[in-house]
Amino acid sequence: MKLIIAEKPDQAAKLAAPFPSSRKKEYISIKSCPLFPEGAAVTWAVGHLCELVPPEEYTQKWKKWQLETLPIVPPEFKYRVSKTKWKAFKVIKEFVHRPEISEVIIAGDAGREGEAIVRLVLQQAHNKKPLKRLWISSLTPKAVTKGFEQLKNEEDTRPLFHEAISRAYADWLVGMNASRAYTLLLQQKGAQDVFSTGRVQTPTLALIVKREKEIEIFKPEPFWEVKAVFSVEGKLYEGIWHKEGETRLDTPETADKIARFCKGKRARVTGVHTKEKEIHPPYLFNLSALQAAANKRFKYSPKKTLDIAQKLYVKGYISYPRTDSSFVTKEEAAMFPGLLDKFSGMAEFKPFFPVPVSSLQSSKRYVNDKKVKDHYAIIPTEQVVSPDTLPAEEKNIYRMIAERLIAAHHHPCKMNYTTIDTLVDERAAFRSKGKQVIDEGWRKVIPASKEASGEEKTLPVLAEGETGVVKDAFSKESKTQPPKRYTEGDLITLMKTAGKHIDDENLIKVMKETEGLGTEATRAGIIGVLKDRGYIHVTKNQVYATEKGKTLIQAVGESILASPEMTAKWEQRLAEIGQGKADMNRFLEQAKALSSSIIEDAKQRSSAWSFNPETLGDITSSRKGKRYKGKAESLGVCPQCNGKVIDKGSFYGCANYRNSKCPFTVSKRILSRPISGAQMKKLLKNGKTDVIKGFQNNGKTFDASLVWESGQNKLTFSFQNNNSENR
Repeated sequence: MKLIIAEKPDQAAKLAAPFPSSRKKEYISIKSCPLFPEGAAVTWAVGHLCELVPPEEYTQKWKKWQLETLPIVPPEFKYRVSKTKWKAFKVIKEFVHRPEISEVIIAGDAGREGEAIVRLVLQQAHNKKPLKRLWISSLTPKAVTKGFEQLKNEEDTRPLFHEAISRAYADWLVGMNASRAYTLLLQQKGAQDVFSTGRVQTPTLALIVKREKEIEIFKPEPFWEVKAVFSVEGKLYEGIWHKEGETRLDTPETADKIARFCKGKRARVTGVHTKEKEIHPPYLFNLSALQAAANKRFKYSPKKTLDIAQKLYVKGYISYPRTDSSFVTKEEAAMFPGLLDKFSGMAEFKPFFPVPVSSLQSSKRYVNDKKVKDHYAIIPTEQVVSPDTLPAEEKNIYRMIAERLIAAHHHPCKMNYTTIDTLVDERAAFRSKGKQVIDEGWRKVIPASKEASGEEKTLPVLAEGETGVVKDAFSKESKTQPPKRYTEGDLITLMKTAGKHIDDENLIKVMKETEGLGTEATRAGIIGVLKDRGYIHVTKNQVYATEKGKTLIQAVGESILASPEMTAKWEQRLAEIGQGKADMNRFLEQAKALSSSIIEDAKQRSSAWSFNPETLGDITSSRKGKRYKGKAESLGVCPQCNGKVIDKGSFYGCANYRNSKCPFTVSKRILSRPISGAQMKKLLKNGKTDVIKGFQNNGKTFDASLVWESGQNKLTFSFQNNNSENR
């Protein structure tokens, strides 16, 4: 009898589905059948059953956070079963030791994490039975049956386990030591919170903070442009004035003068330049691309997209979602005509059929066996389902995946990009740019509007030498814009392309090969960690670095802990361990040495740190589930009821709310700027804060003080010219 260990209960049900079986309380019994003559038992983990033991379980001296006890380097790493998951572990352990079990099949997700989850459980259970590995990319009955027919030898995938635990050990070493070092050193300067660091999270945070600083120091500069509306041979179009390609003017007077000069004057088309461009259909989705597209289209967070995709995978509707490949092998490509045939019968996809490209077998854009490592691109499985039968969020993600596959079978979209040069009164030059769709191609399946692309103007057909008049001309004031904030989808792309921030050519190549910071499966989790630990917050899909995040990156400075270089080198070595080409123990020795180096570097840097004590004092614990248990500090007297104002987490409020329902509150973040406890104290004491820089409203940035208007019981802005404007 064989024991099959899945990663989760729903996955176990899918693995048993193709065979005669019966569901028991804690496992599924597969009856005797051709593939399992003696039957089989399918049981499951519940995600990660095992965890690395904390420092204090090695020695009590590591329980207390002290610089003197760093670095923390265990003689050997130990795992333990999580306290909340003992029940699931006991079921597996009992099965492992049953005498009738002759073989154990590792059936976790086909990747590093799935490998580690099951093997660690088997290690804790002291398994001595022979092992096999189920390796599949979808959970359809056909894929499951084929997978059990072609089981891998366990030694074939053992290097992936070594890679997974090497990653876990090294991350533990760096995270545990660097977090304690920076927390203790920052607490010496007046901070009250814990500062978590990590091999991937800290370089990612550094990139976010860099953008935050760019936005903060940006000074908008006004400029003016002149636009004209032309009527040429009865055809209307708009152009913008330029001089040798430069469109911006420094003063409104100059812009108004040009506009007045042009009105009603004769206009002549001096040039029409058209370039035809083919836009190929997009690649099939890997996880990062799916997360970025879903964030842009539906504002889904990366984690939400992964969770939805995982549900579709477990239901058997899509292939394995945690893939880094955008390609399929010829075997998958051979399935596409059958999938398309099923989609063609659905009302919402019917307009896209028949497809002009009947097969992708010879298309290197989509079919490349060499670029498929563990898993191929995310595609629909042969269990094609109508999106309308799915819950709303699953419907959206499934439709996107189906659209990509259908679009791949259409011709490129052909566009004419046109530039028209117009001369007014033989003196003032104007330029118009626009596009014309020549052949919609794949855009019929995925219109630009679905990808939130900006619309470009469509220009009329004109010929050089045609003449007309300027119907209207006007000047327009604008301001230079700060760099755009990242969205959560942008963060996924930023992490994947972090190599662009490295100067070393060799390391750029490594980052390209290892796909940047983190992996397809871990990036959404890293963003979640940055949120949970109070380093960033996301408002309306815009990512902001908090004071806590900026403080940590300022402290880390140019340390290798905040740069992608360390991740590049580590990812290269980890990949080699996973391929059986590098030694795990040698890598861990390097990680231990690096941990010691990071601690010494932090100590040296701390002597030069210069932080505002009030800013550090305002950084209080943001960890979920942690509440301040002491007496709340009064920040001042409530201007509405003379009670005391206290910190209530995301806002400042009156302590009398429960008794008298006093409504006084002030948000800790106003127009993108954090309001510190120190500023709140000044507002309550003086009725006014200091000038706070960097308020943002409708894309504009301004500096102002906050003023409490007692007569009106509301907060207003006070600008340096003493004019006030209601918030």
